[in-house]
Formats: sequence, C-alpha cells, structure tokens
Amino acid sequence: MSRLLLILLLVCPAAAAEPDKAALAKSLSAAIDRHLAADWTARGIKPAALADDAEFVRRVYLDIIGRIPRVSETTEFLADKAADKRAKLVDRLLTMPNYARHFAFTTRQEWMPQAATDVRFVFSGQGFEFWLQDEFRKNTPIDAMVREILTVKMPEGLARFREIDEFRNDPNTNRVASFYQANEFRPENLAAATTRIFMGVKLECAQCHDHPFATYSKEQFWQTAAFFGEFAALPPVPPSFVGPLPPQYQKNQVTIPNTETTLIATYFDGTRPKWSIDRTPREELAKWLTDGKNPYFAKNLANRLWARFFGIGLVDPIDEPGDANPPSHPELLDELAKGFVASGFDNHVMIKAIVGSQAYQLSSKLSHPTQGDPRRFAKMAMKGLNGGQIFDSFVIATGLKNAAQLMDEGGDDFRDRTLRGKFVKMYPAGTKTIETQTSILQALLMMNGKQMAEQTTVATSETLSAVVDAPFLSTEERIDTLYLAVMNRKPTDAEREKYASYVDRGGPSGDKTKAISDVFWVLLNSTEFLFNH
Repeated sequence: MSRLLLILLLVCPAAAAEPDKAALAKSLSAAIDRHLAADWTARGIKPAALADDAEFVRRVYLDIIGRIPRVSETTEFLADKAADKRAKLVDRLLTMPNYARHFAFTTRQEWMPQAATDVRFVFSGQGFEFWLQDEFRKNTPIDAMVREILTVKMPEGLARFREIDEFRNDPNTNRVASFYQANEFRPENLAAATTRIFMGVKLECAQCHDHPFATYSKEQFWQTAAFFGEFAALPPVPPSFVGPLPPQYQKNQVTIPNTETTLIATYFDGTRPKWSIDRTPREELAKWLTDGKNPYFAKNLANRLWARFFGIGLVDPIDEPGDANPPSHPELLDELAKGFVASGFDNHVMIKAIVGSQAYQLSSKLSHPTQGDPRRFAKMAMKGLNGGQIFDSFVIATGLKNAAQLMDEGGDDFRDRTLRGKFVKMYPAGTKTIETQTSILQALLMMNGKQMAEQTTVATSETLSAVVDAPFLSTEERIDTLYLAVMNRKPTDAEREKYASYVDRGGPSGDKTKAISDVFWVLLNSTEFLFNH
C-alpha cells in the first residue's frame, strides 16, 4: 500500500469505501467476456470477429447519444491510431448533451409509456422527460432517481384543484409527480408500474386472481398497492386535469375493490416495514426497493441496460423473471447486479462496462451457423432504430437546418405538429429492438415525405450540394462521401463501382446531378440506415 493511500485512509476512512470506478468498469467488462466465452465453449459456439472501427463508431453513437456520427466525427475516429480510442470515445460521448437527451427519451418510454399512447399524458411525459434529462446530465445514481419518484412530496389536503399554482411554482416536483398523474393516482396502477419498471416483475397479472404461471398472488398485488393507499380515497382523475394530486398522509392500507377485504402494505418478499410517523408508506417502499440487498432492483436495472445495448435482455422478456423464464446467463447477471451496487448505481460505470466488453464490440455479420441464437450474444444483433434516432440521424446525414423548429402540416394529433414528433409517434420504441419490423406507413414516411424529397435534391440539400459542388472530388469520392454521411463507412469496391457507374451514366434521365440525388435517396431509405448493427 502506498504511503499516500495509507495517509488518505487514516485521515478519511470513507475513502476506503469509495470504489475505483474505472477499474470496476474494466473488471465488469472482463466478467462479461469471461462468462460468455465459457458459454460459447460449452456449446461449441464460434463467436463473430470484432467489429471494425466504422461499424463500432456508428453503433456506439446510436446507442449512447441516439444519432449517427457526422462525417468529420467518423473520419477523425477512423484516422486515430491510439489503442484506447474506443474507450476514450465512450468517455467523450457520456459528456455530450445528446447522451442525457437520448437516455431521458428512451427511459421515459420505459417508465412512462402512457405518454406515447394516451393524449392526456403527453405533456406530463414531456415534463417527466425534462426531469430525467437533468438527472442523466448530472449522472445521478439510478437508485436516487427512483427514490425521488417514489417519495416526491405533494401538498396536503383534498382541495387539490385550488393548489395547482403551488406546483407551477415548483416545476421539478411537478415533473416528478407526472409519474403519478400518468398512473391516474390509482394505487393499483402505481403498484403495477413500480413493480414492473423497478423490479422487473409483472405483478399486475395477479390483480384479479393469483398468477397462473408464477408464484405471485392477488394478495401480494394489493399489499403492494397499499403503499400508495394515501390515494385510495380520492375520486377518479378527470381527463382535463393537468396537475398532481395531494395525498392523504399516513395511509398504509387499501381495500380490494368490490370486496370488504382490507390489506396492510407489505413488501414483495412478505416482510413489513417498521412503521414510523416520520416516514410515509411510499418512503418505506422506496427504502426497501432501492436497497443494495434487494434481489430484484439491481438485477432488473442491470438487465434493462443490457437489453438497451444488446437488443435483448439476459432475462427476456425483461419483466417476467422466474423459474419459467430464467436468465440466459444467471451468473453473469448476478455479477453485473453486484457491480452496479458496488458502483453506487452509477449509470456511466455500467455503460462503460457493457460497451467496453468484447461481446459488445463483436461484428453483426453472421460468420458461422452457431451464432444464430441472439440469447448467446455470439454476434451483435441488428437493432431497429426508434423514431428519435431515425430523425436525428437523418438530420446529421442530410445537414437539415433548424430541425427542431420544423413543423409538419396535416397531422390529426398535436404530437404531429413538429417533424421530429411525427417520427417519434410513427416509430414507437419496443422493449425488444431486435424484433423491429418496418410498417407500410413508416416506409412511406421515409420514401415520400416532404423532407426526404427536399433533402435528396441538390438545390435544397446541404449535404448533396456540398458533394456536387466540390470540384476536387471524383465520382468515386462523391460516392465515398455519401456513404460516410449515411452509413458511416466507405462503400465496398462493388458498391462504389455500381453507384459511380450509375452516376457517370446520368441514370435513366442522363442527368448526373439527378443521378447522384438518386443514390443519396437510396442510401437514406436502405435497411442499413434504419438499423443499428
């Protein structure tokens, strides 16, 4: 032990408990590769080769900040000869504003899906997303974020409609409390959302009767709902209401609807809090739920992060763990959960651990029949992009200006008013991105949309005009530039020859400018552009 470290431990004993997060991330990366390699050997699986730099840079930009890299960002990374350039890129991406924006958007889709399906909660979802964005920007630990949601304080009393202004003066509380509004302040809805999102247990299946395929009981469901019993006596939320409801404090019980059975709040493991007048039932639930010893919380959140980066969870479906749905790699999931707890639920540590593993950096190209099962992670799976990723990547590829202000005409829903909003609504995110399929309406939006037409026309497209007007570029180099802009790689020799020949011939009209516009349109509408791989 160095003399400096010894002095630090004597002067500040707490320093001994502070983990070396960089070392922890590397250790978890090694654990991922060790567990997967053992599984491949046991099953006779031959993993894919490592992804080249072009494949990796596109993948990690989409996964961490939700967009493809710019041509300059791609070429700079490809030219970098440093051995640790991938790790350094991940470090840099985690400091970019788009990281917080992308993770807030995708987390809101998981934690408050009602905002995408129920027009009443769209504005609540936006507020909740703004709060999430602030938290991800500060790298607030996930357990602290969950505690904030579950313990958010609301005004006392039942005159809730007269107190909306109090919430307008406290926008952060209003944003967090949006979680309650989206669940209509109903104990059963809040219990279902809390257990599914934060424990990975679909407890709502036992709301009316014992779960037929699991050990969850109806009694367990309502005992969990009782933690939100303070809302039980409140009337239903009118559709026009936009503010949070104040609770009736110290309620820790709920009566099952249409029965005379009243249950006391009880943890999912069968134990009960040591009730105190100083802590509300929701605070007791938050303390138990986010405890590092909780067998559900850390595993569930680690599994959700894994699914975000690999397209499928170690437990799949992610909210149905149990004997009938065991993890594909149970020891690995245990180790990731313990690492997450050791890091203080640091999102950055887990992201660096996953992205730093060789498993994440494998190519998506199938090179051996044994790589076919996605749950063995012997190659990277193809992951469909969500609407935000598609639109933001389209903006980067085409150089579209003022994209956030662009309005779209003719929508029958106010979410259609911005062009980005239209894409987000048209391409809803799914839990399992490896099963994404393009619908006819999605294809038509890409192929025939107004912005696609404008951005594949030289007169109105910044990228195309720059490529066409550059006198020093040959036809082949123009094709290379378009590929770097859209695919973040250079074309193969066969692709370059095919498209250069088409452009030199001028396509069917004999117009070279129109022909290169055609090439750009084809690349933007290709499957390769719409998937992360």
